[in-house]
Amino acid sequence: MKRIVILGSTGSIGTSTLDIVSKFPNEFQIVGLTAATKDVPLEEQIRRFKPAKVALADQAAAARLKSRCNGLPVEILSGPEGVADVARMPEGDLVISAIVGGAGLVPTLTAIRANKHVALANKEPMVMAGELMQEEAHKHGVKIFPVDSEHSAIFQSMEGHRREDIRRLILTASGGPLWNMPREQMREVKPEQALQHPNWKMGAKITIDSATMMNKGLEVVEARWLFDMPASQIEVLIHRESVIHSMVEYRDGSVIAQLGLPDMRTPISYAMKYPARVPLELPPLDLAGIGKLTFFPPDHDRFPCLQLGYDALKIGGTMPAVLNAANEIAVAAYLQEGIGFLDIA
Repeated sequence: MKRIVILGSTGSIGTSTLDIVSKFPNEFQIVGLTAATKDVPLEEQIRRFKPAKVALADQAAAARLKSRCNGLPVEILSGPEGVADVARMPEGDLVISAIVGGAGLVPTLTAIRANKHVALANKEPMVMAGELMQEEAHKHGVKIFPVDSEHSAIFQSMEGHRREDIRRLILTASGGPLWNMPREQMREVKPEQALQHPNWKMGAKITIDSATMMNKGLEVVEARWLFDMPASQIEVLIHRESVIHSMVEYRDGSVIAQLGLPDMRTPISYAMKYPARVPLELPPLDLAGIGKLTFFPPDHDRFPCLQLGYDALKIGGTMPAVLNAANEIAVAAYLQEGIGFLDIA
C-alpha cells in the first residue's frame, strides 16, 4: 500500500490522481490533500477518501471547510504553512505535486527536504529552481518522477540506457488550438477559443500556455534540469495527433518513443506505481484507425514563446524564474480579458 499526498487535489491532475486511487484501493491510500480556494470540492474529497490532514491556502475557505467538517476525523490547516505541513507529512510515501504555477515551488521543496519521493506534475518548480530541486533531491536521496506526458515519455524512453549514449531529446507538441491560424488573426482570439485544446483535457492556465506554445518553452527548461541535458540537445517537433508523447534519439541512430492515448492517467499512474504499471481501463491504441502520424517543425514566428524558453536557459541565472512569473501574470490577465492574446508575447 503506497500512501499518497496530493498538492493541488481539486485541479485536473489532482482529480485524475484520485480517479486512479479510487480504482485501486488496495494499491494506494490518500493521507493528505491540499487546494488553493476550492473548499467545496475538497470537502467532497475528504468525505470520500478520508485523508488524515488537508490544507487550503486561502484562510477564509479553510474556515468554511472547518465549520462543515466539524466532527470528521481530519485535521484542517490553512495558509502556505498549512500546505507545507501537509507536504511534509510523515505518513506520506509519495507526494503528487500538482499546484498550478510558481506557488508549487515551496511545497515541493518542502516535500523533498522531508525525504519524500515526488511525482512532479507542475513544471514551474523545475523551471524556476531546477538546479536547486535536483541538488536537494540528491542530498535527501529521493526521486523526482515526471508526470508531464512529454517528460514521462522521455523518462520511459531512457530506461535501461546510458545517458552518455543520448544524441538528443525530442519533445513533441500538439501545436495547440491555434496552430493553423495566421498570427494577425490571433489578435482577436478570446479565452474561450484558446481554451479549446484539440487533444488534451487540462486546466485553464496550461491550456493557454499550449495555445501560445509557452508550455513547450517551459518544458524545454524542465527537461534540461530533469534529465541533465543541455538545451542544444533538446528539440521540439510538432505532432498534431498527440500519439507519440516524446522521443529519445541515441548516438547509434536508434530512436525510442513512448506512444499512447492522450490521457494524463497514464503518466500519473506510472509515476505512482514505478517501476510497475497499473491496468488502466483505457481503450487500446488503434494505430490502424488513426492511419497516419504527422510531424512539422515549430513556427517560431507565429509562436515566439517557444524560443523564450531557450533564451531563458541561455541567459541562465534567475531568467527562467522571471520568464515563468511574467507568463503567469500575462496569462491571468488574458483569462480575465484584461489583455489580448498577442499581448502575452
